[in-house]
Amino acid sequence: MHVLTVIDHPDPGSFSHAVAARFGAGARSAGHTVEVADLHAEGFDPRWTLADIEADGADVPADIAAEQARIARADAVCLVFPLFWWGMPAMTKGWVDRVWSWGWAYDQLDDPEQSLQRPRSGVLLVPAGARSDEMAALGQTRALETAWIEGTFGYFGLADRRLELLCGARGSDARRAGLLDRAEAVGRELRAQK
Repeated sequence: MHVLTVIDHPDPGSFSHAVAARFGAGARSAGHTVEVADLHAEGFDPRWTLADIEADGADVPADIAAEQARIARADAVCLVFPLFWWGMPAMTKGWVDRVWSWGWAYDQLDDPEQSLQRPRSGVLLVPAGARSDEMAALGQTRALETAWIEGTFGYFGLADRRLELLCGARGSDARRAGLLDRAEAVGRELRAQK
């Protein structure tokens, strides 16, 4: 299986990058190939523009065509980004807005779970400074699952969907090591869609 890992963090020494690396190591240990899209290092432009709208699935901007080709090669997609103001940071959100476009990923179908893309596995690995029990008690975990797993990933056509909130990412070295082990296990456990 071929896995596309999309990382959004401007610091290559960040915990998010360490998570992406360990996830990739786990996927490789399970016999998968891994392609990494480092949005900051590659200079991805997250701004949704009139050119994106006017393309309407036909005359797609070159940078978006390149990202869509990456997805076409992938059997699974993993997004890695820190929880940022209870959402995706700008680069990830812009990547979603621009790449998973109308007419390529979805259109106005009767079933919002149906994508124009073939089924793929999907994983969100999201480092968060907050505690998991606090997030659950406040309903924040469920809100993220609704927005990302039931919403965005449905339009992506990702049939096996997983959100891993890596809570306590700013905690002790031992806590961080455990979260990295978890990211690696998620990579090892990936399954192809049939």
